Amino acid sequence: MSRALYLIGGFAARRPFTVIASWLLAATLIVVAASAFGQRLSDAFTAPGLDSQKATDLLASVRSDQAGLTAQVVVTPHGAGVTFRNSAAARVALAHLEESIAGLPHVLGTTDPAGDLGDGAGAERLLGELSANGRVAIIRVQYPEIESLSADDLTNLKDLVAGSRAGSALQIEAGGDLFAAFEAGETNIGEMIGLLVAAIILLLAFGSIIAMGLPIGIALFGIAVGASSMGLLAYLVDVPSWAPVLASMVGLGVGIDYALLLVTRHRGFLADGLTVQESAARAVSTAGQAVVFAGGTVIVAILGLAVAGIPAMTAAGMAVALVVLIMVLASIALVPALLRLAGQRINGLRRRLDVPPRGAKAERRWERWGTHVCRHPWPYAVGVAAALVALTVPVLGLHVGMPDDGSLPGSRTERRAYDLAAGGFGPGFNGPLLVAVDASRNPSVVGPLRNAIAADPGVAAVAPTEMHGGIATLVVFPTSGPQDDATSATLRRLREHVLPPVLEDGRAAAHIGGRTASFIDIGQRVQDRLPLFIAAVVTLSFLLLTLVFRSIIVPLKAALLNLLGVGAAYGVLVMVFQWGWGAGLIGLESKVPIVSLLPMFMFAILFGLSMDYEVFLLSRVREEYLASGDNRQSIVRGISSTARVITSAALIMIAVFLGFVLGDDPGTKMFGLGLAIAIFIDATLVRMILVPATMSLLGDANWWFPRWLDHRLPSIEGARSPISSSSPA
Repeated sequence: MSRALYLIGGFAARRPFTVIASWLLAATLIVVAASAFGQRLSDAFTAPGLDSQKATDLLASVRSDQAGLTAQVVVTPHGAGVTFRNSAAARVALAHLEESIAGLPHVLGTTDPAGDLGDGAGAERLLGELSANGRVAIIRVQYPEIESLSADDLTNLKDLVAGSRAGSALQIEAGGDLFAAFEAGETNIGEMIGLLVAAIILLLAFGSIIAMGLPIGIALFGIAVGASSMGLLAYLVDVPSWAPVLASMVGLGVGIDYALLLVTRHRGFLADGLTVQESAARAVSTAGQAVVFAGGTVIVAILGLAVAGIPAMTAAGMAVALVVLIMVLASIALVPALLRLAGQRINGLRRRLDVPPRGAKAERRWERWGTHVCRHPWPYAVGVAAALVALTVPVLGLHVGMPDDGSLPGSRTERRAYDLAAGGFGPGFNGPLLVAVDASRNPSVVGPLRNAIAADPGVAAVAPTEMHGGIATLVVFPTSGPQDDATSATLRRLREHVLPPVLEDGRAAAHIGGRTASFIDIGQRVQDRLPLFIAAVVTLSFLLLTLVFRSIIVPLKAALLNLLGVGAAYGVLVMVFQWGWGAGLIGLESKVPIVSLLPMFMFAILFGLSMDYEVFLLSRVREEYLASGDNRQSIVRGISSTARVITSAALIMIAVFLGFVLGDDPGTKMFGLGLAIAIFIDATLVRMILVPATMSLLGDANWWFPRWLDHRLPSIEGARSPISSSSPA
């Protein structure tokens, strides 16, 4: 592989204009093709096989309105003591608001609390529409399925609500599924701040505007091409609409990482007296191997999301993997061409060979640090490992779910609507369960089934039954809120103990869906498959690193240390979001569960990025070991030559990820904080302390590899084991 990469780098350095023009042409074709023919990204989120999905499918089969999205507009009079029962003006304003909402595009229907109240409706008819004290009214707005809608529908509703507030005697708030599906994240300057911080860090670390701009430029170029290509990828899979954001986060990190590694190695070769062309070729042949295998590890980890059995996660994994692949190809083919054009200017003001590069002083500091750790490996290994285990312990109490509108700040209309509904009707009215009953062969079962559900202690009320083509729909309001453990228990009890006795003759079937049930089901599936996912990613990564480093111990140690680092990051999230420790510092107003999809996504991304750093570091350590045979010296030299790259890249990613903590959405805060903490732990405690300490303790055993296995595995140029076992083990 080294030879092939040398040829690629050499060609790009010899013919930089040809290579750059080819990349620009390919990028232009992708962008134009995506603009002209790209498919719309999907906003649907399905999970085949789950009971909640079966409920949705059953309702959709008869085109029931209940299969679509909903919104709810929650209204209360401003005046103290004023109710919709004793104020005709309030009822008129409520009726006018309902009529305006019903006239919006794509609205299939609305409840009419003012009309029902005026007709003298009984309590059952007003259930879920008007609170017992008459102060809070809910207009439920029914939309079709998500495929027929767009963000414009949410904009229409928000504009109408905002316009209706002006001069009104009513407080009007809105929330519901429509907001969850189409509410775009607020314009977050975090990414811009992250890029600015990246520029400052790179400029300080390398003392060159070109060395600063090249990695950032490559990362932005790769993200632009990758994000554009997702519209074309959508011909193969339903790429979720949130995939480009996730891919951009990961792509920015790995793109800067890979280009940084090549630039650093290139500057080192220039300092050794090589020509620019030869230096660029050798940088690709050496550091390029680390880029290829680090990128391969990230791709393997991300594609492992398919284990979850959730199509949106699988498609998002494919989209992220595509961006990482583009970053790898751009690094080994486009970077050397740009390095050739930059020439000696890559060193900035220190481009003369007789002036030591800015990093020489930093390397000496890291060399002293590496020597210190290697001389005292036991205290550092035991102390840091114990600290990480302590941080991991809270994971035993991890509770997955989905933050609801009650987790949003009070400045958001969704949160105000949530609070009004909970105060007027009870917490369960913010997370109703939707029971879909196939009663086509036994319509008489619906009444007994409704009675059995209503009798459950976890159920506050059941709305009047609706029938569509033999399919009955029961809207069930629990006594507890959407995120309460009691709601999960109620859902489980209904499925396992309440529904089966009524449906035992087999002539009818019932499934429980709705947003709350879907989130609970998806969270349970993620929890059930997380161990398999972790095992699959760790195993594949172990095999890949075994192939790269020709060692058993190094890949095994890398996997264990990465697991320890990721576990510690999970533990911190539990402490902050579930326990509320320091939650106010990040603008969180209440405790929230860990987002159900986050453990898998975080593990895939963090394990891949951790392996990036591991490959970067150990590739250099192995090069030094092959040259000297001295384990301790190779560790120290490896750390001194790569620590600046690792810490610089880590600081950049931490800054970018922390920018997402500034947003309002708790899920976004969680993702940003989790990634930032994990990168910090990995780049400091794991990579700069645990790795050198454990490698120092293991000595030459780090590179032990059975001779028989060495000769049977595919050969990678330069990857033969430095120490092969003479035993037949």
